[in-house]
Amino acid sequence: MAYADHSQTSSRTISLVIVALIHIILGYAFVTGLGMKYVKKAAEQLNVIDVAEEPPPPDEEPPPPPPDQNVPPPPVVSPPPIVQTPVSAPPIQTVPTPPPVYIPSPAPPPPAPPAPTISKAAGAKGNPANWVSSDDYPASSLRRESQGTSAITWEINEQGRVENCRVTSSSGDADLDDAACKAISRRGRYSPAVDQNGNPIRSTQSRRIVWRLPE
Repeated sequence: MAYADHSQTSSRTISLVIVALIHIILGYAFVTGLGMKYVKKAAEQLNVIDVAEEPPPPDEEPPPPPPDQNVPPPPVVSPPPIVQTPVSAPPIQTVPTPPPVYIPSPAPPPPAPPAPTISKAAGAKGNPANWVSSDDYPASSLRRESQGTSAITWEINEQGRVENCRVTSSSGDADLDDAACKAISRRGRYSPAVDQNGNPIRSTQSRRIVWRLPE
């Protein structure tokens, strides 16, 4: 009886192992080959539905321009009134006017004494024609060959000497004019003029001296 139980147990174990192997083989086959076959067959039976894209909506037309409307002009706004601020006038300062000061005018100079009346004119001592000669011709004027007439005037003092000789009309050569005054001042001698009381007084005389180149 124990031997029979042991035989049955071994057979059952072998059967379980065989069944497990069969399941493993079937599972592997199903996963690798049979599974892919059935998946492809199922994919072929799928219905493919094309979904068409909706067309874009048509462009909207621009609205028509509004009809011409009379737009009322803007209201006329008057500027605000100008507000003038009264300005007070500056104070006027009154400066007292000083009383006029009297400044006496200077006394006029005393009138010049009247010119003395010549009672007797001055008289030349010697011949006045000899007071200027060709010897007085300046060498510079001779080199330039200058000639002409020198008009001179001089004063005779109370002692009868010649003073303040001056040229009233030039000969055109300043050296000739200067030589004429020098000659008259050096050689001229006079008896002075006297007034009505017999007092010697100053007087004047004039002369024209002609300068000619010596021949």
